[in-house]
Amino acid sequence: MKRLFSTLMALVTIASVMVIGAPAAQAAGSCSGTIIYSQVQSSGLGELVIYYNSSNGGTNSACFYHRGAAYGKSAPTFVQIYRCAERSGEGAHCTRSGSADTDSGDFSYHAGPVGVTGVASYCVEAVGYIGWAGERHQIYSRRQGC
Repeated sequence: MKRLFSTLMALVTIASVMVIGAPAAQAAGSCSGTIIYSQVQSSGLGELVIYYNSSNGGTNSACFYHRGAAYGKSAPTFVQIYRCAERSGEGAHCTRSGSADTDSGDFSYHAGPVGVTGVASYCVEAVGYIGWAGERHQIYSRRQGC
């Protein structure tokens, strides 16, 4: 019994070292910085927020937060951000330039952060939604940060 316990403890120690020693996944952005766009969905269940940080040639990140009755409740949640080809025209739809960063799943508080870099002189667009009571409650930011 003592030998079994020692073996189990050794395995737990090795597993702990492997997890702690593994590098953390790097998010493309963070839900922080200067807020350049924020909109609460008309149902009051979600809010799309876009942040800007001047690092890496300009970084925009986005998060879609649960609000109201959805706060703290697990629900399908999605957020995506991408750089636009346009450099002006805030508020209009954009032509996507390059790849998008996306986060989705069943979350209780928010989806994201997602981010794009090298956007210092470009617009970005983000979209987010929460699935609630069989409906998709969605927000498109259109061009922002131009």
